[in-house]
Amino acid sequence: MLVWIGALIVGAILGLLQIGWIGDVADFVATIYVRLFQLLAVPTIVLAVTTTLASLGKGQEAGRIFAHTITYTLLTTIVAAAVGLLLYVVIAPGNLPSEVFKQSAETVSETVQLSYTDHLLSVIPNNVVKPFLEGNVLSLLLLAAAVGIALAQMPETAQKKTVVSFLQGLQEVLFTLIRGLIWTLPVGIVAFAAQLSAQLSAGVIADSLGKYVAVVLGGNILQFFVVLPLFLLARGLNPIRTLGRMMPAVLMALFTKSSAATLPVTMDTAEQRLGIQPKIARFVLPICTTINMNGCAAFILVTSLFVMQQGGVELTWTTMLTWLLISVVSAIGNAGVPMGCYFLTLSLMSGINAPIAVLGIILPIYTIIDMVETAVNVWSDSCVCAMTDHDLNKNN
Repeated sequence: MLVWIGALIVGAILGLLQIGWIGDVADFVATIYVRLFQLLAVPTIVLAVTTTLASLGKGQEAGRIFAHTITYTLLTTIVAAAVGLLLYVVIAPGNLPSEVFKQSAETVSETVQLSYTDHLLSVIPNNVVKPFLEGNVLSLLLLAAAVGIALAQMPETAQKKTVVSFLQGLQEVLFTLIRGLIWTLPVGIVAFAAQLSAQLSAGVIADSLGKYVAVVLGGNILQFFVVLPLFLLARGLNPIRTLGRMMPAVLMALFTKSSAATLPVTMDTAEQRLGIQPKIARFVLPICTTINMNGCAAFILVTSLFVMQQGGVELTWTTMLTWLLISVVSAIGNAGVPMGCYFLTLSLMSGINAPIAVLGIILPIYTIIDMVETAVNVWSDSCVCAMTDHDLNKNN
């Protein structure tokens, strides 16, 4: 941990120097690490879910783990969105001058608008290779769950044992690669920290969006330091100990801005440092990476309300509560990749003809927001995993 903190300080200092070639090297190294973790994330998801379901067998254990995961995911996500809504009402961000976001219209990239039916169909794979090539996490989870359940339902034959042993062997190889990558991670932290401090010193945060930023970041901070620890305390778990053990994963999420890319670190940290049972960590965490998006739900709600307000929509309590529900549903299934929440919000606002050019103003500061909300997402995943492990151990 001291090495990680030292790397963080060194990277921050290098970024503040604003030296061109240092920035280029930092960008290059950071890109390498993000690519490597994304490379390991896809097979981690598939193998973890498949082998866990296969090993759980035909009993009720898989159902109990899944039920606890879904329950805690829904509770934490709804509370995260509700905290964001309350802060929005209290802080009450004002309207921007219309000419400001009209000039920013060119900043927003065009995006393909998908209906909910199209979005659902995109999850159903029509071949085995496509989800791997596209990194479609929901499709991969569907495939992995189908294979895992099929293996669990098969009789205990030599063929089944061979297939399960092969998959478990691949998983151990994967975790060996992950541990090797984690060992070199201080180099990546220096690069990530240099990127961040350079962006901050360049004046990324715009004063005109101060209240909006305060709502988004304030909601995430409250979720991180107050709400989630209260969930842990309610289940008899020590939040300080849990966060201390999971800190490598949380820091990795902060810098990669991708809960999917951080998944290998999250799983390894949960098992090796927090002591979560492998069968629970390797089942709960891949699912949470896809559906447990506390930070994303808060961002979607607050940003949608802010954008609609700029378009002249009257934000009644009915409207705000409706969008709270929409934000929770939308966050579930959102891709755990950088800027996933941003483009999802852009798509939602496009569908109701809201002034999406406002998102062009938000874009320069989204780097900071994305980092914080991803850290919240991974911390929430860790809490859900810890609470599920605690509940099942208590019942046993």
